[in-house]
Amino acid sequence: MFNHHDITRNAFMLHGPLAHNGYDWWWHSFTAQDAETGEDKPFFIEFFVCNPALAEEEPVLGQLPANQEAGKKPSYLMVKAGTWGEDHCQLHRFFAWKDVRMHGDAPYQVEAGDCLACETALKGSIRISPEEAAAHPEWMCDAGELSWDLTVDKQIAFNVGYGASKPLREAEAFAMYWHAEGMKSAYSGEILWNGRRYLVAPEKSFGYADKNWGRDFTSPWVWLSSCCLVSKKTGKRLENSVFDIGGGRPKIYFVPLDRRLLGVMYYEGREYDFNFSKLHLMVKTDFSFEEQEEQVCWRVRQENVNAVMETEVFCKKKDMLWVNYEAPDGSKKHKRLWNGGNGWGTVKLYEKTGGTLEPVDEIEASHVGCEYGEYDR
Repeated sequence: MFNHHDITRNAFMLHGPLAHNGYDWWWHSFTAQDAETGEDKPFFIEFFVCNPALAEEEPVLGQLPANQEAGKKPSYLMVKAGTWGEDHCQLHRFFAWKDVRMHGDAPYQVEAGDCLACETALKGSIRISPEEAAAHPEWMCDAGELSWDLTVDKQIAFNVGYGASKPLREAEAFAMYWHAEGMKSAYSGEILWNGRRYLVAPEKSFGYADKNWGRDFTSPWVWLSSCCLVSKKTGKRLENSVFDIGGGRPKIYFVPLDRRLLGVMYYEGREYDFNFSKLHLMVKTDFSFEEQEEQVCWRVRQENVNAVMETEVFCKKKDMLWVNYEAPDGSKKHKRLWNGGNGWGTVKLYEKTGGTLEPVDEIEASHVGCEYGEYDR
């Protein structure tokens, strides 16, 4: 059963070797509505921490030439927030570890300045002027002003099932771990984006919340998820459903497993699990990413002993951004990590019966969170 909530997996993970060479982040994405027009607009908020054992008086930024020359690795809390659409933007605010208040055990809580993230709430603000963004390329961000005050209700989980076990050496077998405590989440509250007010309503937020941690990033990097789903069979919205796909090229004890994805569909209370790490499911996966003139496209086919899921997602390039991270070793590996929050597409779900595939449903998906990136290894 993958819908198993476990907030201990959302705890702070940078202990032992990962304290010197590791990252941990809590990601949140959702849709808000313009307070005046009612128009949908997707947003994201992330708290990213890196290399606490290497802390200094000020945030250590890995892309700063002076730090690269000195061989310093990054060390900080980075609060990342932004929006998708034609005015897509990512904003970064950095804090030194001495200014971070961390409750690392479950339930986690991270605070710095007016920024807070925990299991049930998000608060904070970022203001970057055009002059600051131009003068500080090491910040890896755009200009803009965004503030938020939100509550989070994490309703359906995707518990991958590995990566938080003990002893520590077992928990560090993979280079990158994933846990989606709220792959279907309901957000509520308010956003202010460049002076414009947006309202976040639970029934229209189509929210998502997960975390990743480890010592390196996967390449290729794949993520697709949505809980805004409509059945073509009935024409009705699936109120208790969500799909989530992620991975690409995981590494176990530094040995890569090429083109492996973790995927699930929670379909009105029924679980369809395509987790390659569960060997008894005999999961097979084929996926591709295509960059077209005006949009990008993901195609994923996943099969286990009981079912098949075929997913096709599109997103307009003009609505997406290249999301920026630096790895714990200070390198910026992903230069073109496509990242979007208003993708759309279809999910076809089948069950295996007597050697044949029986259609369960064809599902229209919108408000799809989506990512893809590769770097030269």
